[in-house]
Amino acid sequence: MTAPLSRRQILTAAAALPLAAAAHGALPARRRVGSIQRLDPALDAIIDPSAPVEVLGEGYRWAEGPVWVRRKAWLLFSDVPGNTIWRWRAKEGLDVFMRPSGLEGPIPAAFNEAGANALAIDPAGRLVMADSGNRAIARVDLDTRRKAILVDRYQGKRFNSPNTVTVARNGTIYFTDPPYGLKDQDHSPLRELDFQGLYRLDPDGTLALLDGTHRRPNGVALSPDERTLYLALSDETRPELLAYPLDARGAVGKPRLFSDMRAQQAAGGSGLPDGMAIDRAGRLFVAGPGGVHVLTPEGRLLGIIATGQTIANCCFGGPHGATLFMTSHHMLACVQTRTRGVLSLNTDDRSRQTRRKRAWASRE
Repeated sequence: MTAPLSRRQILTAAAALPLAAAAHGALPARRRVGSIQRLDPALDAIIDPSAPVEVLGEGYRWAEGPVWVRRKAWLLFSDVPGNTIWRWRAKEGLDVFMRPSGLEGPIPAAFNEAGANALAIDPAGRLVMADSGNRAIARVDLDTRRKAILVDRYQGKRFNSPNTVTVARNGTIYFTDPPYGLKDQDHSPLRELDFQGLYRLDPDGTLALLDGTHRRPNGVALSPDERTLYLALSDETRPELLAYPLDARGAVGKPRLFSDMRAQQAAGGSGLPDGMAIDRAGRLFVAGPGGVHVLTPEGRLLGIIATGQTIANCCFGGPHGATLFMTSHHMLACVQTRTRGVLSLNTDDRSRQTRRKRAWASRE
């Protein structure tokens, strides 16, 4: 069996690729890549196994953290080592939304990934980012691009490099903190914490460590009813997806194993459990070995969506929430599904959105 490439090897190889983001004006025909592996007939109700996987842009060093901005009909995603957030729009194509997205000024040699990583939208319609470069969770006003650091320490010690973030309907932020952003990762002299945490940041600013026992905690997402928190472990020795029960206060109970991806890893599938998206029926679309694993709410694997490259993350978006966008190594790709995703902003009611925004603004 060929050993999977390390994250650093992937970044080094991708750095040589030319940037090929679409310019304004006529958009080029979309290149088709990959395939959809049907492992269970139930997949047919969710996605057509013959649906094309299409490339929207390529040439990024490591594409990550996509989020659909519903009120603006944008997709935003990160090129983490490129220190850039890109924007995709259906008619205009791709352009730079924010650069630098993370650390400003000269990048210290001890850093591996200076940019923002995963992105989410809060109840007020603002961008929330796992700011790997600043080793913080930050918030950005989409209109002004102004950034505010929400938290960068646990008990006075700097985070490793926050990686993935998700936001509950009440504004509670859940995030993970592996050391990917630091050059020497586990052995980085910049590390102040001796663990890699799963955290909860409450709307009032209270920070709680939910679990600090895992190696490489990565992707995180909430079930549609927000009673389950899913955590992906990008651990080569333990490529798993865990499910934590959540109580009304956002506290977690004992996790259970939801999906073990060792079989796909052993078969040579590129990648490890990473970012994920969830549809309205509670089915999970999880970046993992070989592509995006489509799982039932009970954890049964229905199929795998492949691009031919390692997939880091995915999200639902588009006019009806039925397009699955995937950040895949140096590419941004998409595929049309027969389901609808749980979007970061869960309502089309603009008056309710306005009330939420005013309520949250009053807490600042």
